[in-house]
Amino acid sequence: MESHGSSFSGLNSYFRALAQTPSRLARRACSVSTSHEEMSQVRARSGSAMQRTLRWYDLVGLGIGGMVGAGVFVITGRASRLHAGPSIVVSYAIAGLCALLSAFCYTEFAVDMPVAGGAFSYVRVTFGEFAAFLTGANLIMDYVMSNAAVARGFTAYLGSAIGISTSKWRVVIHGLPDGFNEIDVFAVIAVLAITLIICYGTRESSVVNMVLTILHILFIVFVILMGFWKGDWKNFTQPANPNNPSGFFPFGAPGVFNGAAMVYLSYIGYDAVSTLAEEVHNPVKDIPIGVSGSVIIVTILYCLMAASMSMLLPYDMIDADAPFSGAFRGESDGWKWVSNVIGMGASLGILTSLIVAMLGQARYMCVIGRSNVVPAWFARVHPKTSTPVNASAFLGTCFYLLAACFYLLKIISSCEEMIQLFAIAFSGLEMLFLLLLLLPLVLTIILITHELA
Repeated sequence: MESHGSSFSGLNSYFRALAQTPSRLARRACSVSTSHEEMSQVRARSGSAMQRTLRWYDLVGLGIGGMVGAGVFVITGRASRLHAGPSIVVSYAIAGLCALLSAFCYTEFAVDMPVAGGAFSYVRVTFGEFAAFLTGANLIMDYVMSNAAVARGFTAYLGSAIGISTSKWRVVIHGLPDGFNEIDVFAVIAVLAITLIICYGTRESSVVNMVLTILHILFIVFVILMGFWKGDWKNFTQPANPNNPSGFFPFGAPGVFNGAAMVYLSYIGYDAVSTLAEEVHNPVKDIPIGVSGSVIIVTILYCLMAASMSMLLPYDMIDADAPFSGAFRGESDGWKWVSNVIGMGASLGILTSLIVAMLGQARYMCVIGRSNVVPAWFARVHPKTSTPVNASAFLGTCFYLLAACFYLLKIISSCEEMIQLFAIAFSGLEMLFLLLLLLPLVLTIILITHELA
């Protein structure tokens, strides 16, 4: 095969190289990497190594921070009001079990191949370069766009916590079309600060995330306790309107599973932890504890939140858009301040989810750069900070520009759900594919053992 340099030495060489392009693309699209290559030659393309500074408790904190964002304060009420009723508690338990099984797939790959690529690397060694490219491109688009949408929500929740309108906090640029003419200054500041932190060091990012996550959990526990204290057990079985279905399962099994499908998106975030496998001190021990432990803890928190909300109000009176804050605003004047506390907790949740997402997106871009799908400049790891500074700075710049100017992000939120489910499905297919490859070997061992016995 001719070298790349000779492909353009003359017109004949150019057309000959052009004719070979389809076959070259086909070979590369179907080329499969190996775990050894990913952890040796491919990893060395970053120049410097990422330092192994994270322990299992760091991964638990990052997993919780990535999953428990502001969305849980909204999606719980929507799923309860429209689908499950009080049985939303069971819906969260089912969704948590499904998330745990999916997390096991990520854990299996991360332990076997502790590199920073996450789903991109797992798909590359199983299905080849083209499938990995689709997965990586989808994930990068998801992280950038969804982070922009989440960052825009930070200002709104912060205003709710303080109890003032946030319209004055945005700078209006006249002459631009609606939806693009308001610069969200607080969103830009938050994203810029987080970008600087993750560029400075992964360990420092984990410490900041841990502090914010602990504060966020304290706010959630407070809301749970207030819900149980102010709530009524009768609300679990009796709707406000006697004409509506009653009981703990007002919509039956279909309602429970429809609710589980809706709230499953509240668990998205644990996949970002797998991208930190290259920086974990003991991957074999720490990754399973960190990923699985965070999913279990989040499932318990979600079930308790759903139970407290179901006690506060009958399911047919729950505000689908603001269930918790709406419930306390409906109380006497002495309890309206709780809705401000919920706004503060949601603000902290947005910050933690941004930290984890930005850590994950930079490592995806870094490993995609190692595979030469994007310029190798993105793969460089800074020798002093041991972080992918180039990828972090580039992606941070992209989405704080979106967060600053792009207000119409409802379509982006819908795309995020589809993209995340795409990546999760691919990880499950990889594990199934490998199990099918190993099945003949397992059956052979069983038969030999039986014959020897």
